Amino acid sequence: MTPTPHTPPTGEPVPLQATTTESLDALIQRVDGMSEVELDHLPLGMIQLDAQGRILKFNRTEAALARIQASEQIGKNFFYDVAPCTRVRQFFGLFQEGVRAKKLYQTFGFVFRFAHGARHVAITLFYSDKTNSVWVLVSDKKMPDAP
Repeated sequence: MTPTPHTPPTGEPVPLQATTTESLDALIQRVDGMSEVELDHLPLGMIQLDAQGRILKFNRTEAALARIQASEQIGKNFFYDVAPCTRVRQFFGLFQEGVRAKKLYQTFGFVFRFAHGARHVAITLFYSDKTNSVWVLVSDKKMPDAP
């Protein structure tokens, strides 16, 4: 299923909810200027990647949900070293296209399969022309595991 800009596919997790008072668009507009403490207090996972997929920032919210240490992820390649399950057309392909075009804003459903269980999420990929980087926003969505 091909994702469409700003809209998750039918039947997939709902779009991210940044906070009760702030829209996702507003969050994306200011995320580059947020401190680590501010990123860590967001109710969703935030990962900033350079054009090669190396992790520049990894917030504690995402680290807790993935059950890994945030500080140990900095400098690693997200697609090869941290989350190789994302090296698929739906995720890595969109990332590569967005980096090439210097334009990306897509939301889609994804399932991370961890040893501790499947994690159904809504992913938003956003290219920041301010920092020439891609933000991966991860919204946790509790859903029953697929059979």
